[in-house]
This record gives sequence, C-alpha cells and structure tokens, in this order.
Amino acid sequence: MTLSDLQLDALTEVFNVGAGQAAASLSEIVGDEVLLSVPRIQFFDRTDVNAEMLSLQGGRLGAVRQKFGGPFSLDATLLFREEKALEIVQEMLGSQVSVEDLVDFEHEAMCELGNVILNSCLSAIADMLSVGLTSTLPEYSVDGADTVIGKLMSDESQPVVLVLHIDLTIEKRDTQGYLVFLLSSNSLEGLIAALDAFLSRI
Repeated sequence: MTLSDLQLDALTEVFNVGAGQAAASLSEIVGDEVLLSVPRIQFFDRTDVNAEMLSLQGGRLGAVRQKFGGPFSLDATLLFREEKALEIVQEMLGSQVSVEDLVDFEHEAMCELGNVILNSCLSAIADMLSVGLTSTLPEYSVDGADTVIGKLMSDESQPVVLVLHIDLTIEKRDTQGYLVFLLSSNSLEGLIAALDAFLSRI
C-alpha cells in the first residue's frame, strides 16, 4: 500500500507542525533555541530496514520508544547516536554536570527528551486529524546500532516502517535524529483513512 502525492504532502505537513511544537517544547527545556528541519518521510518494509540504510551503522545508538493507540496504533522510536544523545543531555542539564557524570543522567533525560518530541509530534497528528491517541511511558535503551535496529524490526505483526528523518540543531550543534514508526497493515489503513478525512475538510 502506497500513499498518493497529496496524502504524502499532507502527512509531511502534519509532521512538520508536530516538529515545530516539539522544537518549542525542547527549547524551554534546554534554555536555547532548538530547530528541527522539515521532516523527510519514507515508507519501507521492515525487512528492508537496517542501520546502514539509515546511515547509523557503527557505534552505539540511543533509542527512546513509546507505543501509541487509537484509530490506528503505532510503535514510535526516536533514534540518536549515543554521543549525540549525551550532548543533548548536557544541554538539558546545563554546565553544572560534568561530561563524566552525564551517563548517570542519560536514561532519565533521554526519556524526557523522547517524551517531548514523540508526544508533540503525535499530539499534532491527533489534533490535525481529529483523532484521539493514547501513549505508554517512554523506554530508553542503548546498544550497538545493528542490535537496536534489529530489535525494532523484529515484530512481524508490524510490517510497515515509516521513517521520519529530522535534523535537530541546539546552539549551533547539528544532530541528526530519526523517528521510526512501526505500523500494522490495519494501522496504515487507519492512518490513510484519517488523512483522507483531513484532506476532505481543507
């Protein structure tokens, strides 16, 4: 199942609004302007997704994961290289925490970061598409890139992968991140139906 150009443009706009909300919320946390680029959206079969194709091969990845449910359900994950995640944690905590101590705060801070970005994006989607979505608490894990991606793609019940690529900039730091959404076939149909209803109202 594929989206038409009009549906893809609408989905990009919805995520763009969500990214803007996430940037504003994140700016308050780090006390500095945060910029998120216009999202680039791609759909894949889960068996085709690996660390190399996401340009995340080598090193360790930090992954913040949340599940969302409603008219369509999805698994949402925010991916960062661990060294970039630690830079963001340092921005969030300020200069009072040394680099050596950052790892002690990494889990809690990244859960907060993921919660802000994922919920802002999904709240914007829910608002614009006029649907209600519930969410679980965020979970954070760190491991080798291939291991993290492999675990994400292991759920055969969710064969469709929506990859949302954003560039996140804090205080002139360029940090690339990925939002990865896993959807079942039924969920993708529900998302497309909600998009079509949204398009019919504008």
